[in-house]
Amino acid sequence: MTSLLTSSTKRTPADVRRDLATRRPLTAVSVLGGIAAAGGTLVVCLGFAVVGWFLTDAGAHGSPSGALRVGALGWLTGHGSGVRVDGVPVTVMPLGVTLLAAWAVWRLGLRVGESVSGHGPDADAIADGVRDWTVPVAVAMFTAGYVVTAMLTLVLSGDAATSPSGPRVVLWSLLLCGCAGGAGISIGSGRAAIWSATLPPVLRAAGHGCRRTLQLWLAVSATAFVAALVVDFDTAANVMSQLHTDAGDATLLVALSLLVVPNAVVWSGSYLLGPGFTVGTGTLVTPTAVALGPLPMFPMLAALPDDGDPPAWTAYLVAVPVLVGILGAAWAQRRYPTTRWDEGALRGCAGGVLAGIAFGILAAIAGGAVGPGRMQEVGPLVADSLVHAITAFGIGGLLGGLTMTFRARRTARGAATGPA
Repeated sequence: MTSLLTSSTKRTPADVRRDLATRRPLTAVSVLGGIAAAGGTLVVCLGFAVVGWFLTDAGAHGSPSGALRVGALGWLTGHGSGVRVDGVPVTVMPLGVTLLAAWAVWRLGLRVGESVSGHGPDADAIADGVRDWTVPVAVAMFTAGYVVTAMLTLVLSGDAATSPSGPRVVLWSLLLCGCAGGAGISIGSGRAAIWSATLPPVLRAAGHGCRRTLQLWLAVSATAFVAALVVDFDTAANVMSQLHTDAGDATLLVALSLLVVPNAVVWSGSYLLGPGFTVGTGTLVTPTAVALGPLPMFPMLAALPDDGDPPAWTAYLVAVPVLVGILGAAWAQRRYPTTRWDEGALRGCAGGVLAGIAFGILAAIAGGAVGPGRMQEVGPLVADSLVHAITAFGIGGLLGGLTMTFRARRTARGAATGPA
């Protein structure tokens, strides 16, 4: 009997390797993961700045340290710091940098979660209600490493002339690590699957509908932006020619423009919703009215519609978000079908409302100040965009949920009355 017990509990080399891979030191792995997440994107920005410095004048002016400082400030602006350029505040966040940072935090969070998944109680104990502090501790340590790296970057690169905001950097670091990092650690450690299994089906379906609706809406907004830019590509080329840029300057300008493409996509979404956006104080760009003034020489602004009364057909663009809400809810309820009218309506409407709130948050962070005078106010009309998004996606989600419920009921009725 003793030999049988010994052989049954004997661990294989694979078990040992798995335990070593999933039971690494919690604090050390989490802190190093946060430092790596911040340092990885910071190094990318520093390298981009040095390459841009060589492209502009082949290093004839300035110094490598100055280019590195510019790259660090660019990384900080992606975390909401803002900067001052010749005394003029620039507060718009280049969302391309922010998305890059969020992706790095997400990926490193997954790795950290996998490395510490063996800590704490097992799945059965967690399901029985045993408290598990593995994910909260890992997220806290991950965030600490990220925030320390961000603050060191701020101290080394900022000065009185540029005046980057430390509190905003800390706030955005906390948001990135808490949302993207926390989700990555939860999924990588397997806790997310355990926790989500206890959620009501209505919440899971609403969350899935929110994600699908928002993804589809951003895809539609990006398509509209690219189409508008392609239609007026000659204007963009004319702007480039008037700037008298050589090959290096043009390459750098295109690369910098790519960093604000996500901002332009959000602006396009606000335009399709109806409220539109401003490109300076006293301006307005909507499907029903366009009032523009003098604009800076920036090629991406060629996507703006012409000043004056737009064509009559653009007023019907406000139906697009309702259609997106319908498709998003239908897409979600293919995964979580129901035959109850109340559940179908609730799932679709809740998913659409959540998607509208999420887009309103994106609209709030996509604008700001980009220069002196009238250029201190650019970006979507946040409050109006939020209301229109909630209304359009909510109505669309309600219609989509009811449509898919009707389809599910008809399918169930046909299966019940069909041949055995």
